[in-house]
Amino acid sequence: MDRFWESDDGLQLHYRDYEGPEGSGALPVLCIPGLTRNARDFESLAETLAQDRRVLVAELRGRGLSEQPRDAASYTPVTYAQDIAGLFAQEGIARAVFIGTSLGGIVTMLYALSHRERIAGAVLNDIGPEIEQVGLDRIAGYVGQGRNYPTWMHAARALQESQGECYPDWGLDEWLAHAKRLMVMGNNGRIGFDYDSRIADAFARDDERPEDDAPQPVSLWPGFDALAGRPVLILRGENSDLLSPATAAKMAAQGPEVTLVTVPRTGHAPTLDEPQSREAIARLLQRTG
Repeated sequence: MDRFWESDDGLQLHYRDYEGPEGSGALPVLCIPGLTRNARDFESLAETLAQDRRVLVAELRGRGLSEQPRDAASYTPVTYAQDIAGLFAQEGIARAVFIGTSLGGIVTMLYALSHRERIAGAVLNDIGPEIEQVGLDRIAGYVGQGRNYPTWMHAARALQESQGECYPDWGLDEWLAHAKRLMVMGNNGRIGFDYDSRIADAFARDDERPEDDAPQPVSLWPGFDALAGRPVLILRGENSDLLSPATAAKMAAQGPEVTLVTVPRTGHAPTLDEPQSREAIARLLQRTG
């Protein structure tokens, strides 16, 4: 079901609700997509997990069917975490297992700072408290550029050209499916990305500041530490340029409840359809209930 909740500043935000079997005592799962992604990213995983439990897939403001704010300054991880708190309040969810890809993992860690009791376990997909600058530079190079294409084939080929190193084993069918997850056909018949291009403003604002006026990076380690005592799965693409092997290893050393799984021949970020990802997620859900 496609449903909506209202943010503190009055936006209608969209989520997909996979209700699961009636009377299931299993904890629900909340999926949060990455920076430029939407609910379609989790469609396959959600359908599988919903055989046993309720699954909610949130679309962050300005993505998919979620409303765009008037002020692009609200496109921040802190605001996204506040939005998630509103979804929990509307649905009366006491505890859930979080699955966050990239930005979704950052939102999960920030949410844990003030609502750690609501997180029963977490999957952090190719993201950690320390983010590699080379990966941020790559994202800044394409986000918000408003590119569009005349056909799905053109869109798929463009993605293959720009992201081929992330998924070197994909064929044309996989690239077409990826394009249809990321993009939609507009009223003009052109195919474009399914997000507000203003989400790139934060990158532009940082680039335009003088070096001595640049904002100091905010440490996400307190957010990761807030997950202590809960099962945490770190998924890392073997070729990721955003989550380094060193940071992933440091996270895994934080405690016995933290598990690190590396997805071979994959960059940023694993799709969660890989056998290694599915098996690791299943093991984590067995530990959380």
